[in-house]
Amino acid sequence: MRYYEESEGCDSKQLKRSLCLILEALGDEAHDRAFYQCLLKIAPDCAQREIIKSIRDDEIKHFKMFRMIYQEITCEQPEPEQQPEFEEPENYCAAIQKAIFGELEAVELYRKIMFGLCSQRHRDMMFEIITDELKHAVKWNFLYTKNCCAAECD
Repeated sequence: MRYYEESEGCDSKQLKRSLCLILEALGDEAHDRAFYQCLLKIAPDCAQREIIKSIRDDEIKHFKMFRMIYQEITCEQPEPEQQPEFEEPENYCAAIQKAIFGELEAVELYRKIMFGLCSQRHRDMMFEIITDELKHAVKWNFLYTKNCCAAECD
């Protein structure tokens, strides 16, 4: 079942909602990039830093893609919402847990954005971003398991 047929036209109300959510997503991506940069400093080894770096680099790519989508639709440069500074994580495992759920929340937000977009090209870009976020959650889950973080909860 398809939620949207391009031949049906574009729902301007949904598109406006997507544009507002893109501004929110820009702030979230910038926040995540800074948070992951912080995690790079506390990662226990080079292999884990490489995983975090790959996730951070994807967040930079997503930020650029959201800006591109917004600009192509509106012919304006987006002004992202100001994100509050993040709190330093109390420890590595707590930070990883926060990252896992942050990535999953991003998937929910980005699906809402995708449903309001009219162009197949923009929906394809959102599909790439969403699948990256799911991939990130899996990588964070790997790091959570590797560091025996669940044992800290016992």
